[in-house]
Amino acid sequence: MADARTEISWQPSIRKSDGPLYIAIADAIAADISEGRLSEGMRLPPQRALAGALGIDFTTVSRAYNEARHRGLVEGRVGQGTYVRARRPRAARLTTGGIVDMSMNLPPLINDPALAAKLWDDMAALQSDHGLELLMRYQAPGGSMHNRAAGVEWLKPRLGHLPLERVVVCAGAQGALLAIASSLAKAGETICAEAITYPGLRALAAHLGIRLQGIAMDGEGPIPEAFEELCTRETPKALYCNPTLHNPTTTTLSIERRHAIVAIARRHGVPIIEDDAYGALPKLAPPPLAALAPDLVYYVGGLAKCLSPALRIAYLVVPDSRSPVQMEGAIRATVGMASPLAAAVAARWIEDGTADAVLAEIRRETAARQQIAAELLATNVARTDPHAFHVWLQLPHPWTRGELNARLQAAGISVVASDAFALGVPPEAVRIGLGAPKTHPDLRRSLLTITDLIGQSPIASSLVV
Repeated sequence: MADARTEISWQPSIRKSDGPLYIAIADAIAADISEGRLSEGMRLPPQRALAGALGIDFTTVSRAYNEARHRGLVEGRVGQGTYVRARRPRAARLTTGGIVDMSMNLPPLINDPALAAKLWDDMAALQSDHGLELLMRYQAPGGSMHNRAAGVEWLKPRLGHLPLERVVVCAGAQGALLAIASSLAKAGETICAEAITYPGLRALAAHLGIRLQGIAMDGEGPIPEAFEELCTRETPKALYCNPTLHNPTTTTLSIERRHAIVAIARRHGVPIIEDDAYGALPKLAPPPLAALAPDLVYYVGGLAKCLSPALRIAYLVVPDSRSPVQMEGAIRATVGMASPLAAAVAARWIEDGTADAVLAEIRRETAARQQIAAELLATNVARTDPHAFHVWLQLPHPWTRGELNARLQAAGISVVASDAFALGVPPEAVRIGLGAPKTHPDLRRSLLTITDLIGQSPIASSLVV
């Protein structure tokens, strides 16, 4: 009989200490496809031949091939064997007309080919997990129990164990905010927020006819005394805040100030809407307001900034067992439901550890970009945090936000002026997104342009003749 080793066209590099061998073999297939050692349409070795070459039993290899098929990596052809599955050709990248768009506050792209391949593989594997029902059936407005359980798991590091009935799956953070705001306030009524706040809240309030009142801020965030005065004067229906890595100022509220804000809200009976879009980014952060006052806070844990903007999934934690009915009614009346497909992708990534791996890569790349920003932007004008992928640039006199914006547009750079965030008089400041430039050189060139501009007077940089 011929040696089985002579039939081997590919052999994975694995160690028996790597955990379950069938998983290690499937992981090796994924890695070798990503790195080009296995090409589309290539035939894998027969299962018995590979088992003989590796010195393991046939059943293990069979399980490994089934796992790879489950991930969408390979396909079986009757009577022919197992082949690397062909992937769809990449669509051409959209161009931005030469503009480096630093106006969007995006997480940086991850730079791990094997992890990127696994993201797509997991999406392909949903077919065998859920079948056609995932694509052809509606789900409950608040999400399935399975998807709510994934939300509980994702939020556990920040909020501990949560009852399933208090978690609602929403169509992104904006969908969650729409459900909350429309349930707590009517047209003409008031919600208060930081004086510099999230533009999505401003758009939502304008759409619903809700008044927004700004709370004065200092270098540590909203001022408790200003919040107390506003509660006495206005009787707001809710407080909206973004206490960790605030958008746009990057401020994180201290634990003392969190306790002060919660105490005032409780004293005046004001529910809190906590937008924790960036809360997963720091490894260590003060506890969310929802952990300090779970009976008072509507907590929004979106996935856009810490996992994927494309998913449009957020987990809403409500303060009591009656609130989910209100939230589901609001969801049913507006967006109908969160996308079951997106929710299923998110759940799979959370359950198999992929979400944690992506978060770790976002943190790593964010740290690298923050290092570049620290080298190039003067600390007396740039306000940021090592865990944030945006910078709040407070302009030196005599620069104005309008003049800088115009100069940057002419130089091919797009940023956001403070007008988009201000509930009162806008400060002379702009927000710079560090995550959008594709490469470190692109980021470095853009920040150097900004630094060179604000280092001279607006008149000296003018091209008007």
